[in-house]
Amino acid sequence: MNIKRYSELIKFPTFEERYDYLKLNGRVGEDTFGFDRYLNQVFYRSKEWRSVRDFVIARDNGCDLAIDGREIFDKILIHHMNPITKDDVLKRQDYILNPEYLITVTKRTHDAIHYGDKELLLSTSPITRTKNDTCPWRH
Repeated sequence: MNIKRYSELIKFPTFEERYDYLKLNGRVGEDTFGFDRYLNQVFYRSKEWRSVRDFVIARDNGCDLAIDGREIFDKILIHHMNPITKDDVLKRQDYILNPEYLITVTKRTHDAIHYGDKELLLSTSPITRTKNDTCPWRH
């Protein structure tokens, strides 16, 4: 497997190029958590994870795939650029908490990376907001 890194990802200027770099084509990981799902829940609630999560969001300016202009106004997810396994969590592998292997994404982008749904992902562009666009009686 080719190890993906943030320092390489940000060299791609467009959202589409970054998506293509990260997509897994339906390959999620060798060993899913299954009955051991509690392990990843413990991990994602840990102080270490919350700290690195906050760092990654700030580094990426809260933008989808760290692309300026693609601010996330919904729930922000932090994506492991290289799928992690139950053993990675149990052994507390360094790379699961290393920002070099993490990126800020929306749920839609996260699902597209994992399941290869590029058409759904790219069919909706961010909404361009204008002054008073949600208040029709003001012009």
